[in-house]
Amino acid sequence: MPVEIETTGIPDVLVLKPRVFGDDRGFFMEAWNQVDFDGALGDHIEFVQDNHSRSVRNVLRGLHYQLDTPQGKLVRVASGSIFDVAVDIRRGSAHFGGWVAAELSAANKHQLWIPPGFAHGFLVLSDAADVLYKATTYYAPASDRSILWSDPAIGVEWPIGPGVEPLLSVKDRDAVPLAAAQVL
Repeated sequence: MPVEIETTGIPDVLVLKPRVFGDDRGFFMEAWNQVDFDGALGDHIEFVQDNHSRSVRNVLRGLHYQLDTPQGKLVRVASGSIFDVAVDIRRGSAHFGGWVAAELSAANKHQLWIPPGFAHGFLVLSDAADVLYKATTYYAPASDRSILWSDPAIGVEWPIGPGVEPLLSVKDRDAVPLAAAQVL
């Protein structure tokens, strides 16, 4: 298989480490191959939307999810680096409210598979980062929700330096704690 799969503290969230072929000209890797990845991520995965965001250092996006149309996401970084987080919001899950994280960067070329049923967020660690992710369902504004990134009940250990305030959107600043959120 052209990708090494590493489990996380929440078994459904996976770190994918693609094989990279590089030389003095650059590199080549398969970021997604339906045949090779089918089964590796669980059932057949079908992506319907590709997203690309660019953010500057200390931008924190999240924790986002869709209530009625949950999205699975395969996240990677084309330039820069991020601290990428998945929070289990499946009420019946043994891991409900738990979180896992991975550093994704252009240098390590790792990807994070976040299945439906998780809130997602990231913090930009580099001067800027281009984040690409494939989604299993379309963006649905009416279903869009956000959980407070700093909710102590979740306790994400964001690598934010002392005295540094993350750069947040109004949506993320006004997000609700997990206890008040509508979840799956």
